[in-house]
Amino acid sequence: MITFVNLFSNKKGEIDRFLSKFYNTNIELQDNLRWEKEYKNPVEISELIGVFIDNIDDFEINMFVSLDRNIYINITEKNGNSIIQYLYERFPY
Repeated sequence: MITFVNLFSNKKGEIDRFLSKFYNTNIELQDNLRWEKEYKNPVEISELIGVFIDNIDDFEINMFVSLDRNIYINITEKNGNSIIQYLYERFPY
């Protein structure tokens, strides 16, 4: 199972700033309005979701995750913690 995380922004440089903060390094993307990464272990995205939720007011970014083929979930402040909990329940290992 492969899980995808997609970040979108209408503001140039926002995704770069967010990912630079998350990875604690300077990141400059070619297409800085969109970013996608795939993860083999779905639980790995829980940290990224948590940081996104904690900083949601500081960045003009939208996050979508795909746990199942062609189904995307918009991560918001209201559902972020529930999605993280669901990840650990659905993928316990």
